[in-house]
Amino acid sequence: MIDFKDKVVWITGASSGIGEALAFEFAKLGARLILSARREDELKRVADLTKLPELDLMILPFDLSDTKNASGLTAQIINKFGRIDILVNNGGYSQRSEAMETSIDIDRQLMEVNYFSYVSLTKAVLPYMKRQKGGQLIIISSIAGKFGFFLRTSYSAAKHALHGFFDSLRLETEKYNIKTLIVCPGKIKTNVSNNAVTSSGEKHNEMDPSHENALSAEECAKQIITGIRKSKEEIYIGGKEILMVHIRRFFPKLFAKLVRKQNPY
Repeated sequence: MIDFKDKVVWITGASSGIGEALAFEFAKLGARLILSARREDELKRVADLTKLPELDLMILPFDLSDTKNASGLTAQIINKFGRIDILVNNGGYSQRSEAMETSIDIDRQLMEVNYFSYVSLTKAVLPYMKRQKGGQLIIISSIAGKFGFFLRTSYSAAKHALHGFFDSLRLETEKYNIKTLIVCPGKIKTNVSNNAVTSSGEKHNEMDPSHENALSAEECAKQIITGIRKSKEEIYIGGKEILMVHIRRFFPKLFAKLVRKQNPY
């Protein structure tokens, strides 16, 4: 059983949704937290709710669309805590637009936030994990990283890229006792659909009906913790939609028929 007490955990996208729920779960287990997202006021709200003392907490706001200073951000954490035991790459946003109507600039931005930021932060953290002879990378992907879907072209592409990079990285870094868990949530009740970008670059600003009664972010966070404790390399979290991953693998023709009948929302 992994003991999370006093482990130093850096969570991106910690101001809401799965990131916020993970902050609460890790806090309950005695971890020391670094909370990152764009909105400092929301990070402070989450920090207050964790009830952690200032000694065990750090608010580190930044925008995932610009991670050129990843090494500087990491150095700030090392200066305070001396180590980073767990990096949770969670921040990002989704998409609700057809490829033909979406500008290449929006495609690039989706890739920058949902893929390159994860790679950039990971590369900044890895030397410290190597030096301390261990660490854990938590990569929040999606079932959209396992198969494509309507209105998710670049979002799905970014999630697919995460699997290629971090499956490969796992093999390269396990000799340093660095573990990698890729998490593939399905439909989770968060603001992901509200915050999804449209073809114009504006927010979708609607909760998808399929997310209204979906699994809670709190339950998702608990299952992620369980996945870490069981040393899993990849886990799927959600409802019936998770079955599509297995159907695609074992019954590709059936999958092709079923996926075309799904509501994009």
